[in-house]
Amino acid sequence: MTADRPARTTLEVEAVLFDMDGTLVDSTRVVEDLWAVFAARHGLVLADLLAYSHGRRTRDTLARFLPPGHDIEAVAKDLERTEADRVEGITEIPGARRLLEALRGARTAVVTSAPRDLAEVRLAAAGLPVPEVLVCAEDVAAGKPDPSGYRDAAARLGAAPERCLVLEDADAGIRAGVASGARTLVVGAHRSPATRDLDRVPDLRVVEASVLDGGAARLTWPGTAAR
Repeated sequence: MTADRPARTTLEVEAVLFDMDGTLVDSTRVVEDLWAVFAARHGLVLADLLAYSHGRRTRDTLARFLPPGHDIEAVAKDLERTEADRVEGITEIPGARRLLEALRGARTAVVTSAPRDLAEVRLAAAGLPVPEVLVCAEDVAAGKPDPSGYRDAAARLGAAPERCLVLEDADAGIRAGVASGARTLVVGAHRSPATRDLDRVPDLRVVEASVLDGGAARLTWPGTAAR
């Protein structure tokens, strides 16, 4: 006797909106090493800093953790220059390249908390294409969990946010995706109140996609609800 195949979710959307770090690109080692040095320099608890920073703009993290007397903009630029020079160990999240290839011709965008220069460096280091629509840290007045980045990406693609799929791995980004009105798919192991009742995939290898007329897309994945 064979076991029943797991149920699958199938969704047709006007556009697919990807987060970058943790969703398309694995930059964990670089990011954690950078923040470890920063935490040690300023006497901060690394675990607290990492829990807050994941998915957020560098400036927003510094606004919370940088001790008084420092210039947030200057420190942010210094950290971002360091990050841009660190590409060793950056790889694609499993299945990212295959999924993006399957979506070629569909309306897609990347919405990231990284600045544009760094986003382009990391996508290239992971062997992934830079999309025509790339919404970065400097493109929005408020970073994730504010939904404006995802709403802006949808607007640039001519799509209604509620007819989009957001793929995200971090709490701030998941909250931004949900608040934008888009269907949000959790990529990876993050669990929080924000993930309740959302579908989850371990990585992008299990997501199948095809392009429909007019740049719309059909995506399917195992229908496992995130908790």
